[in-house]
Amino acid sequence: MTPIFLIGYMGSGKTTLGRALAAKMQCEFIDLDHYIENRFHKTVKQIFADSGEARFRDLETRMLEEVSDFNDVIVACGGGTPCFGRNIDVMREKGLVIYLHVSVQCLFNRLTLPHSKAKRPIIADKTDEELMQFITENVERRHPFYSKAHFMFDATKIETGPETVVTAAELEQVILDYLKNN
Repeated sequence: MTPIFLIGYMGSGKTTLGRALAAKMQCEFIDLDHYIENRFHKTVKQIFADSGEARFRDLETRMLEEVSDFNDVIVACGGGTPCFGRNIDVMREKGLVIYLHVSVQCLFNRLTLPHSKAKRPIIADKTDEELMQFITENVERRHPFYSKAHFMFDATKIETGPETVVTAAELEQVILDYLKNN
């Protein structure tokens, strides 16, 4: 099976659904950010701080190209991954790209959870008003890239617990139907 790339904004459920989907489809799960961190022995935050965003995006593109040659993998991409260089085109050419769509309000609700905000330094110090504006502007700016996915999947129901397993089963069926017809 060709790679399946999950794209969408932070908090859209790429990692949560990706893990559940990989288990259901019996394939490997790769979180692209973790793949980069393991490869370069630095956190994404450290790479940004030490080398800047341009260097990080270059590394991200190289690692995306590398994992795009793998078979039987589900890849959760960073929220910005499809928006740089020709990353979205690489994903489309090498595999199946699924945009996990979630409303701005749902993203806001997920990202204001204490554990969520704390692990995302880019939003940690934002007020609720600033965060809502930040999410809205970023989702609008990224939409042209996200909309190039092979299809969009409503990821609103992804939460911890049994809803994720049900959603993974729904997505698996959508993927199987898509692969059968294309």
